[in-house]
Amino acid sequence: MKFINTSIPDVIIIEPQVFGDERGFFSETFRQSLFNDRCGETTFVQENHSKSSQGILRGLHYQTENTQGKLVRVVDGCVFDVAVDMRKNSDTFGQWVGVELSSENKRQLWVPEGFAHGFYVMSKSAEFVYKCTNYYNPKAEVSLQWDEPSLDITWPLVNGVPPKLSDKDQNGLCFTEAPKF
Repeated sequence: MKFINTSIPDVIIIEPQVFGDERGFFSETFRQSLFNDRCGETTFVQENHSKSSQGILRGLHYQTENTQGKLVRVVDGCVFDVAVDMRKNSDTFGQWVGVELSSENKRQLWVPEGFAHGFYVMSKSAEFVYKCTNYYNPKAEVSLQWDEPSLDITWPLVNGVPPKLSDKDQNGLCFTEAPKF
């Protein structure tokens, strides 16, 4: 596996080595010892799988209690995945990283605790799988505005059409009002 740094040092792209031929392919997508060596000691306690249609934007989410680190990947389709640094004492506080994750490139993104996270579906549909370092706690969940002007996230909206959002995400908090770590 190749570990690729992003503009936010704690957010890391993981690119597995893929072995393929006319029968299909094989790749190792996770190895605990290698992950701990490159990303820090981590234990995953929950894994989730979602499917979304083109134009759906999920996020930007985080939990103020039971904070979650997430190792995310796409097993079918293509998304633009975003992590926003919500850690007040970080050199990259308020900055974001965006990465295209797809079933084609097989990349994963490590989003540690202290970040808001979201993704936008660019393909006809996408299946998104992610491991979490803590359990989902809906009472502590925060949704940050996906289009927060001070963050200026460059979402690759298909045909410039605004994304489809859940009620929770339509009512996301602005960055200045959102709780920080």
